[in-house]
Amino acid sequence: MLDIERIVDLAKEYQQHLPELPPPLPFPAGNEIAGWIDHTLLKPEATAQQITVLCQEAVQYHFASVCVNPVNVALAYSLLKDTHVRVCSVLSFPLGADAPTMKAFQTLSCIQAGATEIDMVMNIGALKGGDYGLVYNDIHAVVENAHNQKAIVKVILEMVLLNPFEKILACLLCQEAGADFVKTSTGFSSGGATVEDVTLMFRVIGRTMKIKAAGGIKTYSDAKSMIYAGASRIGASAGVKIVQEAVM
Repeated sequence: MLDIERIVDLAKEYQQHLPELPPPLPFPAGNEIAGWIDHTLLKPEATAQQITVLCQEAVQYHFASVCVNPVNVALAYSLLKDTHVRVCSVLSFPLGADAPTMKAFQTLSCIQAGATEIDMVMNIGALKGGDYGLVYNDIHAVVENAHNQKAIVKVILEMVLLNPFEKILACLLCQEAGADFVKTSTGFSSGGATVEDVTLMFRVIGRTMKIKAAGGIKTYSDAKSMIYAGASRIGASAGVKIVQEAVM
């Protein structure tokens, strides 16, 4: 049974004394960084032709996945099903304000269309309003549906909207709910990934989960900074540029 009081107390403890940073992750050499990148196109005006190009680039450069809106999952899967590239879909994006039942249903819908990775937006308002049980249940329902279908879940926290205590607590709730990753940002709010936030996340979750840094990562230098801070996945629409800079 979920013990909210224990998690809140731990968050308060971490706010005073964060755990030490784990050792840094092995850094990918040269174009190996492509395998750490979710090649992303989430603009509302994205066309089928643009999604096709995204998938072609993902195969050419060996990205980890393409990250697309739910409506584009079936197309991406049809183009990538015989390749190494996975299909990632965002869920309740970019606000996170859908009902938990809708998020759980959309998880299955995306997976049935071909997604094997789900990037869900946390219920930000519930966290800030103190309804921590709702935040947990919201994440856990998505995780349960995804894991039953052998898909993974990354939870977008939208760190720019949270204070330090909320950032720590959000990470702990994701950990308790069984998510695979915590993710910094949608890229659609007032700020994106920062080294400070990734470092904080890494100190809170250690090696129990992974971190995806996304939002405003446009260069190899940006990506490198996030990986050194603790990220093991990068979400970026500038993936091709990042890889090209990595091998220069």
